[in-house]
Amino acid sequence: MNRVHEGLARWDSYMHGGHDPATLSALLADNAVFHSPVVHTPQTGKAVVMAYLVAAAQVLGNTSFRYVRRLVDGDQAMLEFETVINGIHVNGVDIITFDDDGQISDFKVMVRPLKAINMVWETMGAQLAASQHAPSPR
Repeated sequence: MNRVHEGLARWDSYMHGGHDPATLSALLADNAVFHSPVVHTPQTGKAVVMAYLVAAAQVLGNTSFRYVRRLVDGDQAMLEFETVINGIHVNGVDIITFDDDGQISDFKVMVRPLKAINMVWETMGAQLAASQHAPSPR
């Protein structure tokens, strides 16, 4: 199994295994970068990326969350997901780049439709504020 498939298996373990922060921490590179669908600038560093991904798992990773498509090319994977938040259907993609150690070095999230992106903005903002990592509108 190559590093991308190993990394994806560890990501699946995090998403479907109870969102254990230790699992996520081990999966993230120290210099990881997160690209939010609602924050204009990339968020850099393991601690910041972890805060965003923990909040996202809590907001998006409910019982309706599921990946519906996976594409892997080289050191990158694109995972299309669907979930429902407060009655709103959310469709999006996670674009993940893995480094030579199989850790996540770059994580980009894209979400549609507009109603869903607004719901994600609202719920993620509340989750991040509650955890003291509120996004700055840049």
